[in-house]
Amino acid sequence: MKNMTFSALFAAVIFVATAYLPRIPLGALGYVHPGDAFIYIASSFLPFPYASIAAGIGGALADLATGYTFYIPFTFAVKFCLALMFSSKEESIVNKRNLIGTLICVPVTYFGYLIPDAILAANIMTAAYSGLMNVVQAVGSAVIYLVLGKALDKMNIKKKI
Repeated sequence: MKNMTFSALFAAVIFVATAYLPRIPLGALGYVHPGDAFIYIASSFLPFPYASIAAGIGGALADLATGYTFYIPFTFAVKFCLALMFSSKEESIVNKRNLIGTLICVPVTYFGYLIPDAILAANIMTAAYSGLMNVVQAVGSAVIYLVLGKALDKMNIKKKI
């Protein structure tokens, strides 16, 4: 029951962080939203499948709320997979496995959105180029995750929950 409750809570946080929290502008490179960082945090707390389901639902609901309905099934799949890169079994949020997970999330995000971007653009090269924004998103989310995760680790939050 505890994992289900936290899954629902994290799905809501991921949804709000993706759809409604301020985006971090990066000029010509676009922007970074903090939603994926909360997927990484959720996945550092929750075991599979709870983290993956929270990630998929939170991300898909954000697409629904912001008018990107075409992306809903792709977002669900990509965000579900992002959560698989992390482990909740360690005592700390930021640990060696989860650091590696942030690196793996970069190609997963890039290639996960390549197909829908190619469908929309009707051109694989345009999709490949626009996919660079997805790389920026994954890297930016990793930075936010590391900062937030370190702060939560200093508070020993995993031991308190």
